[in-house]
Amino acid sequence: MWPGDLGRFTSHAVTHARLMIDGKFYGVHPFFVQLRDLETWKHLKGVSTGDLGPKFGYISKDNGWARFDQVRIPRTNLLMGFVEVSKEGKFSTKGDLRVLYSTMMFIRMLLIKEFGLSAMPSVLFATRYGVLRRQFKSYHGKKEERKLMDY
Repeated sequence: MWPGDLGRFTSHAVTHARLMIDGKFYGVHPFFVQLRDLETWKHLKGVSTGDLGPKFGYISKDNGWARFDQVRIPRTNLLMGFVEVSKEGKFSTKGDLRVLYSTMMFIRMLLIKEFGLSAMPSVLFATRYGVLRRQFKSYHGKKEERKLMDY
């Protein structure tokens, strides 16, 4: 699923798909793929797209989905920044695999950091609420209920 006119108005897209060579799986890689015939605007065989429906406050925008069923993408459409498939069908990686792995780990670290930053206001609000909110049975001999944090 992707925002940006994928469902109704896009003729081509970059998508991640399984790389298969002679029945052997080489992982998921990015491909540039044609979705529609440029003359008739009909979907190519095995390709279907659609709109996710109206968006609150931005009804004219088409946030769409795409589905591929047994679509063969030529090797020339593989985005070969980090891997390469030769004309003979030989798969190879470019560069140091440790650098590629460290890039993946860096992205995951950023995700955790951003989650923490976006969760902080909620945790702060919940903690402040727990300090002030009174609930549950009172202490023996008092009329006041206990605070959530005291409980």
